[in-house]
Amino acid sequence: MTLLAAAVIFVGCLCLLDLLLTFGVLRRLREHAELLAGAAPGLAVGERPANFVAVSTAGQTISGPSGLRMAAFFSSSCSVCPGKVAPFLNYVATAGFSPDGVLAVVATETEASDYVADLSGAASVCVEPQGGSVGNAFQLKGFPSFFLLNADGVIVASAFDPDSLPEPVTA
Repeated sequence: MTLLAAAVIFVGCLCLLDLLLTFGVLRRLREHAELLAGAAPGLAVGERPANFVAVSTAGQTISGPSGLRMAAFFSSSCSVCPGKVAPFLNYVATAGFSPDGVLAVVATETEASDYVADLSGAASVCVEPQGGSVGNAFQLKGFPSFFLLNADGVIVASAFDPDSLPEPVTA
């Protein structure tokens, strides 16, 4: 009988310990969710990306950030990226941006033909490896990432989702 009582007390203590650890994990998850909700995909609003030179898939040399109104970054290894192409294209069309003022960068070590075909009509498309010069200029932290720039090349908005960007203002 005392062995049974000891076993019940031991199991009860284990359950309490498990409950305490679960509450601790939930608290940390909430903290991380709050941090991620306010996270920027790279450089902050008001900052200007470093100068860069890239070559588009059409052979055009792009030097920036001056002249760019929007920059988007996709990755071939990102599972979320394919679902953000259509909202990005919709945003660019709604804003009325010229394809010369929009840069879409595909970070990949392999072929990026699906992205290139989808993005080519609306943007200048560049393919570069992860950690390439354009991504470094924007201090990219994750994919997909979207940056709205003013005429001087200064970031006015950024997000991991094009639907989170402010309404496009054409000026």
